[in-house]
Amino acid sequence: MYKRILVPVDGSETSNKALLVALELAALKGGQVRLVHALDELAHVAGYPYSAQLRSVVRDAGLQILQRALAIADAAEVSAETCLLESAGGSRLGEMVAQEARQWAADLIVVGTHGRRGVTRALLGSGAEQVIRLAPVPVLTVPGHAGA
Repeated sequence: MYKRILVPVDGSETSNKALLVALELAALKGGQVRLVHALDELAHVAGYPYSAQLRSVVRDAGLQILQRALAIADAAEVSAETCLLESAGGSRLGEMVAQEARQWAADLIVVGTHGRRGVTRALLGSGAEQVIRLAPVPVLTVPGHAGA
């Protein structure tokens, strides 16, 4: 049923849990995954965009996150590819993931959720919530904390 699975990764334990679930699903159905990492400038928080030097550092870190996730997919023997999503005109995570899901013709998005609440959620936002709200396909959320 779900053969093209898009997985946003950020290198956290929570996103790695989501990645493992996506890999299990893909392996069951002979599917493939597309690992995406979004460079969200956070200009809405900082009030100004990244400098060229900072953008380069953040981009390199994003590429390393994708390579680590790809190594996990390779070890699971699941067909996978990577894509670094760069913000165009201040696009946020949810918008970039939704656009990539449409362009790649994803059947499913699997995303980890940190379960933030209160002030932390207000300050950091909820990437998973953005993805769910804007996704053009079903979204499977994987909780990052025990007991959820």
